[in-house]
Amino acid sequence: MILVGGLMLAAGTELPVEPVSIGSTPQFLIDDYLVDNRFALKYARESPEMVLRQFHPPRKHSGNPLLRWDGIAAAGKPQGGPSYVSVLRDPDLGLFRMWYQDNIPASDSKPGTRLFTTAIGYADSLDGIKWRQPRLGLVEVDGSRENNLVWRGLEGDRAAAPQILDIPPRFRRGFRYVMQYHGRGGMHLMGSHDGIEWDRRSHTTIATMHSDTSNCIVFDPRSAEFSLFCRAKHIYRTRRGDVLDVGASRRIAMMRSRELWTQWGDEPRNILIPDELDNRESFNFFYGMSASYHAGIFWGFVQSFKWNTDIHVELAWSRSGTRFDRLLTRPRLIPLGPEEAWDSGLIFAGPGWIEVEDEWWIYYTGWDGPHGRRENEERGRWRQGGIGLVKIRKEGFVSLRGPQHGGVVVTRKLLWPGGELRLNADAHSGELKVRVSDASRQVLPGLDYSDCVSFTGDSVSHQMRWKDRRLSLLAGQVIRLEIYLQNANLYTFRAEGSD
Repeated sequence: MILVGGLMLAAGTELPVEPVSIGSTPQFLIDDYLVDNRFALKYARESPEMVLRQFHPPRKHSGNPLLRWDGIAAAGKPQGGPSYVSVLRDPDLGLFRMWYQDNIPASDSKPGTRLFTTAIGYADSLDGIKWRQPRLGLVEVDGSRENNLVWRGLEGDRAAAPQILDIPPRFRRGFRYVMQYHGRGGMHLMGSHDGIEWDRRSHTTIATMHSDTSNCIVFDPRSAEFSLFCRAKHIYRTRRGDVLDVGASRRIAMMRSRELWTQWGDEPRNILIPDELDNRESFNFFYGMSASYHAGIFWGFVQSFKWNTDIHVELAWSRSGTRFDRLLTRPRLIPLGPEEAWDSGLIFAGPGWIEVEDEWWIYYTGWDGPHGRRENEERGRWRQGGIGLVKIRKEGFVSLRGPQHGGVVVTRKLLWPGGELRLNADAHSGELKVRVSDASRQVLPGLDYSDCVSFTGDSVSHQMRWKDRRLSLLAGQVIRLEIYLQNANLYTFRAEGSD
């Protein structure tokens, strides 16, 4: 392993083929995939400077939790609550829509029995903050249909960890919504025209292994393949015995398929295992990973687990979908709340985010107690769950930051597609300028720093300008961008209107 700008990366990190065709999608600088060099303009032993990556944690919404289980459990019995959430924004209906696992206290919680039965609940919202849980009359629980449940499995006893798939219409079999969930018999798919009533005839089992976590299917448009992130419990924890015999199943595994509505033939393989940095604080397990695909990158929200107590969420990413990188310092993307807070014990993030103006909203579930049954018994009460929200700047997980005396980021050779240069950047405390050079770093006439209109503001989509030239005229040419940053953060860049 090698250290690259605050990241732990494998020595064989994949490089792009140059010149890189970037299209019009945002180009993230979370790694050095598109960075050929970055350097400071001033070096001194007493005050070293460098262009380095900076992590920007999301902010928890002040009104959390947005939803919380409001029942009253009998003394000594486990209390229910929502876990594993999937949210989308439906522009046609003008609604935020939420599906989540509802944990219903089991009637028998004696030793060796399940604490909960599970079903899938539904809620919707006009603003993403105030949620309505409609009484739908679809699923019976304890003799009543007065609830907001939409599905409880084919046999009416278990449906868990729902995910509404983000896939092209051609894979939906005529349905508007496709849901993946875990239940009796493994992992399943179902379709729905309205997201409320689910078509039993479409029910398809895609994997029979018992991966009881937030399994997540992600479509890669580049290869037209589906990736399923799960646990390889068909290999580990398949028989009784000690750890020597059964091994550890709480790892991130992946399997792939070109077909969706079928039994997947691929064998799950572990792709992410806790390392020396996780071991520093005894987070030696991964409970699961929700994932999404955006702008050429697989984004993973890893549930880092300390046996048998805390779970928090960390950020991971992958250009290929097979080898994921994480920040060296292991910062919490969604940290646990303070002691006794509603989310002080466990955190599970939903897959992806909802874009709201200049922000990304990430929904998550939290619990106020530890994971283990014995640990909850020792504290004298069972944990309760709720659903909350964190907000982050659009494209704002990680930036490249220029030091006090300035620094430069030089891109790899880019095949400029046309259009103007747009930057997601914050230079309100400093300055940002761009010059354009050819493959050998010879500055193009009229596109030097002295020609550039410098940026000293804060914008998720600032158009860079030069006095007498337009970058759009360079369509089809091979160029480098040389971005000067002085006390400024650069999150992404893109070519606007090139497609």
